[in-house]
Amino acid sequence: MALALASRDDLEVHVAHDERTAAFMALGIGLSSGLPAALLCTSGTAAAHFHAAVVEADLSGVPMVVLTADRPPELQGIGAPQTIDQVELYGDVVRLFVNASVPVAALAHTWRDLATDAWLAASGIDAGPVHLNLPFREPLVGDIGALPPTDDRLDDPFDDAVYFMTRLSMEELAAMLQHPRGVIVAGRGVDDPEAVAELAEALGWPVLADPRSGCRSLPQAVCAFDSLLRHAPFAAAQRPDVVLHLGEAPASKVLGQWLQAAGALHVQVHAQGRTIDPLGIITERVYGEASTVCEAVLESLTASTDAGWLTSWTSAEAAAQAAIDAQSAAELTEPAVARALSTVPGRLVLSSSMPVRDVEWFGSASSTVVHSNRGANGIDGVIASAIGVAIGSNEPTTLLLGDVAFCHDQSSLTALAARQLPLTIVVVDNDGGGIFSFLPQRSSLSTERFEQLFGTPHGTDLLALARAHGLGARRAETAGDLLAAVSDREATVVLVTSNRDANVAAHDALHAAVAQAL
Repeated sequence: MALALASRDDLEVHVAHDERTAAFMALGIGLSSGLPAALLCTSGTAAAHFHAAVVEADLSGVPMVVLTADRPPELQGIGAPQTIDQVELYGDVVRLFVNASVPVAALAHTWRDLATDAWLAASGIDAGPVHLNLPFREPLVGDIGALPPTDDRLDDPFDDAVYFMTRLSMEELAAMLQHPRGVIVAGRGVDDPEAVAELAEALGWPVLADPRSGCRSLPQAVCAFDSLLRHAPFAAAQRPDVVLHLGEAPASKVLGQWLQAAGALHVQVHAQGRTIDPLGIITERVYGEASTVCEAVLESLTASTDAGWLTSWTSAEAAAQAAIDAQSAAELTEPAVARALSTVPGRLVLSSSMPVRDVEWFGSASSTVVHSNRGANGIDGVIASAIGVAIGSNEPTTLLLGDVAFCHDQSSLTALAARQLPLTIVVVDNDGGGIFSFLPQRSSLSTERFEQLFGTPHGTDLLALARAHGLGARRAETAGDLLAAVSDREATVVLVTSNRDANVAAHDALHAAVAQAL
């Protein structure tokens, strides 16, 4: 199978030295390109190492075609080496599972149907991973044959589809939204930010924009919503009566609690049918592309709304951004790193834990394309995901992650230098798990117990680790250093040293500065 794939002039083949890296690279390619990568491994535990990325692909709706080689039936269940039960290995997280028959020439006419079924299941409206388990008999090396004819089902099956599903008519949905005190919450899954801007202008509503939404540069965008909503008087005065939620939820717990307390009519629009409602606040669901729904609602609006409501939000946003700018200028804190990188052109990949929150809370309004694995919110495979994003987008890519996530995925540094990708890895090193310093464990446990179980210092020299892999590595101590390092093509790993307790204080100071500005 590897030989067959590598022989194709129309496929780009990337080899990873371990399966988890390969799987998260495939995830990053699907995340940035919208096309499924074919992910191939040998039989046995190799296939098990794919599982974490397959789970993330499922929860995030990222297309992926998983190809696991397997032993033939006669070698199953007899203790043959490198053999495990691979049938339905990933359970129900895949859109399609097929346990294929051993390939023989007489069945060649069925292979194109199988491939087409896999492609359509991975790339369809409910995009996600598919799993083809492919048993082979010896000999395992042969001559490359001609491909079967293509399948007519591949002729642009989705490009012309305009759809959405709701129990309401568009007039009813528009009437529900036509209220002066409303907000649009925009997360990952917005396909056309301009359609959101047009609807926001017509409604007179702000857009609380997650950086992954692509909506942060809109004139109605409110990016500092987390700090704004931490200020109790503002949060109480700005409670909405209607919420239009486009795509996934932002990371902000403060925003979620504010929406829950508001008790507003809450309409969620999502292109996938597998949405969940952990806060129990969704009143109506609409399944479809955000732009399709926004355009349909816009056509059915009948009256203007109060422009003062939007102004109250955008004025607060301007004050908050000025306060964050002033507070971030003094030193290169973790939030200052996030703010600086949020303006770098190209793609920005964020680790879960603090990086995705810092960019969401303190990042600038910009058009930088942001990615993060927020389906399962894990920190595993983050370097590999960024490698995949750089491959899939063919654009300059910056990764922001913490030291624990860096150590967790250090195997992805293997042969990274040889890939010659436009990728810069920015590591904030506070020698442990920084997010736990914000949680009750920090104040309720002894320092010794907290450090053992939650702080988890590792003492790894991350620059030496990067250089051991032949990667250019340097340290940044100011915002200027950081931006210079990101633009330096000789530097792949950039290290910013931080302190966990000081980081908590830096966050508190930023929120206090915004409150003071309000």
